[in-house]
Amino acid sequence: MESIKDKICLDRMPQHVAIIMDGNGRWALKQGLDRVKGHHEGVESVREITEAAVELGIKYLTLYTFSTENWNRPKDEVDALMNLFVETIVSELDTLNKNDVSLNAIGDLKSLPPENYGRLMDTIEKTASNSRMVLTLAMSYSARWEIVEAARQLAVLVAEKQLKPEEINEQMFAGYLSTKGIPDPELVIRTSGELRISNYLLWQVAYAEFYFTPTLWPEFRKDDFYHAIVEYQIRERRFGMTSEQLKAK
Repeated sequence: MESIKDKICLDRMPQHVAIIMDGNGRWALKQGLDRVKGHHEGVESVREITEAAVELGIKYLTLYTFSTENWNRPKDEVDALMNLFVETIVSELDTLNKNDVSLNAIGDLKSLPPENYGRLMDTIEKTASNSRMVLTLAMSYSARWEIVEAARQLAVLVAEKQLKPEEINEQMFAGYLSTKGIPDPELVIRTSGELRISNYLLWQVAYAEFYFTPTLWPEFRKDDFYHAIVEYQIRERRFGMTSEQLKAK
């Protein structure tokens, strides 16, 4: 019997997949557990999906780990999340190196607690030479913050007369985003049934395909990921052109 993985065409893989990992807290509540337990279970999904992405040859995987809005959650939950980040980052170092995966992070990283920031930067440095896949964690991240930061940097250059306003174009602007050097995502996955993108990579996902699933993140495993890839591969990506134009090309 053909498995869902067998339906994937390896010649048509997205180069970059971005995921909004949603539903940890709701999963825990369904189990009668504390919300933090859901975040711990969600780590196993991160491991599985990272492994699946590596196996399929995906070059970039970006995970929405912690938004700037998440700082508004109860302090106990935020503190537990920060501790979980440190534990996970440290424990996964050997696995990242074994799988030739380099760790990256985007967001207002200086707002993280010093210990978290230090461990994160240390792991990024220790995996920098890996080249099979780039795993990016969006931490203390907000797309609006990112866009404003890019605009602010360009404004400074204009004010210092190092740049003329008419020289600013899309390519230049993208070079001042935190994802500089990373191709835009072709596929965005959101778990838990929510149908929004929650301030995530607003510039970068302009032409991405979206895949929404009711599955809560702690229950999202390899087969779920494969389903998303298969769905992506059967879609027609026109980029403003007509179907006829695509066929002609």
